[in-house]
Amino acid sequence: MFYSSKKHLKETNESYFKHMFFALEISIKLILAGVMAFVHSLIPGFFKKNASTIIINLSEKIKRGKESQDL
Repeated sequence: MFYSSKKHLKETNESYFKHMFFALEISIKLILAGVMAFVHSLIPGFFKKNASTIIINLSEKIKRGKESQDL
């Protein structure tokens, strides 16, 4: 597992802490989007586009990160 983690960090060209904070940011936003989607399922008037907007923005952020690694 240690080798796999080191290899992944090298592939992403990130330090341990940079990768950790990036992954934490994504996970927290996904949890938030999940809660919003859940509330929306119960009360459709709430959070009409919030969850999908968060997911789209995260997808774009991840894509941008991958593109900068290719340079």
